[in-house]
Amino acid sequence: MSTEPALSSQAFAAQSAEAAAAGVEPTRSPSAELPTAPCSVVWSGGHSYVREGSIGARWAGVDDRGRARFLTDADLRRRGWSHRQA
Repeated sequence: MSTEPALSSQAFAAQSAEAAAAGVEPTRSPSAELPTAPCSVVWSGGHSYVREGSIGARWAGVDDRGRARFLTDADLRRRGWSHRQA
């Protein structure tokens, strides 16, 4: 169970609009949790991100130029994410 407060419908709408502008399929519901198993894969902004580690984990991917990019759980929630490529 998450210790973060639930997003209000207004905050979720703003998150969805931001994700749509970035070309990302947002999560299906504001309470959807990111996978926690190491090596899990999610998509955000047209790029795949793989979960590294379990304690203090981060999401690793690459940007449009192939440079390494690391995101936190909070970064992915803010950007919007999905289990499938959009």
